Amino acid sequence: MRFSVIIPVYNKAPYVEKALQSVFSQTFTDYELVVVDDGSTDGSSRIVEKLLANSQQPTATLIRQENQGVSMARNNGVAASCGDYLCFLDADDWWEPTFLEEMDAMINAIPDAGIYGTSYYIVKHGKKRLAPINPIFIKDPYTINHTPYTIGTINYLQTYAKTLCMPLWTGAVCMSRAIFDEFGGFRKHLKLGEDFDLWIKIVLKYSVAFLDKPLSNYNQDVDVTFRGTHHLHDPKVHMLWNLDYLSEIEQTNPDYKQLIDNLRTYGLYPYYLSKEYRQAAKQELSKVDWSKQPAKWQKLYRKPLWFLHLKDFSLKIGSHIKSKLKSHLR
Repeated sequence: MRFSVIIPVYNKAPYVEKALQSVFSQTFTDYELVVVDDGSTDGSSRIVEKLLANSQQPTATLIRQENQGVSMARNNGVAASCGDYLCFLDADDWWEPTFLEEMDAMINAIPDAGIYGTSYYIVKHGKKRLAPINPIFIKDPYTINHTPYTIGTINYLQTYAKTLCMPLWTGAVCMSRAIFDEFGGFRKHLKLGEDFDLWIKIVLKYSVAFLDKPLSNYNQDVDVTFRGTHHLHDPKVHMLWNLDYLSEIEQTNPDYKQLIDNLRTYGLYPYYLSKEYRQAAKQELSKVDWSKQPAKWQKLYRKPLWFLHLKDFSLKIGSHIKSKLKSHLR
């Protein structure tokens, strides 16, 4: 089996059919599908079971488990699979039909890479836009099939630090089973950034192959009640508070240092505004080399908290009004 496709599901009843149909529609068919229902309570499991039965896919499996979180759901899916290469798709996202076919071609073209990624679309308000990754290629890239799409190896650290748009997004990556096992899979206690935590360990040791062609869809139109990224997480389960094991690399690798400081500066801002997590955020932000941060962030963090709260409140009100107007105009 060439690929194992792992889909974790937790209360994604309105979305999971589209995700599964995008897998069934792949032009490359040497794959198995493992769906892990992570204790859903909204009927997701019944929907998946019906779809798998109707699909007549002989290599499709549904695993049911008590709620253990997305990391364990993916890890358990991998453990139950047998493909040489692993791909992950969340139950509210979907692939373009040639995703697996072009992943296979990329593996054949760059067989020694540690991880493979493609560009992707960000779907918001029903509209697709290309993720602004702007990859920094470190070897002479080349085009494929006489198209404008570029393939090659990239500097993941510099690319991510430049725009803070994920060059490797879970729904658009692939890696060998051997690489996944080498790093122990996803850390089971992490609930936010568990994917970055695994990717960073891989890219610090291996090369990153990238196809600058959008082959997956990152759905940001999901109702906030179904998303895990629209609320504050306890630092114990948040990636940014759990990277001390890379502290030596932070001191010796300037590209990693720049990336992680950029992620701290941007990602910890809502925690800095929160009364509950402000002290924890300030402690983590104290690690930042502010001399290399954009002036706008340096100025922002120097503003009094009352000003920041007022600014945040105004932005939320503006966003709410904008959303209502768009909904009304439809």
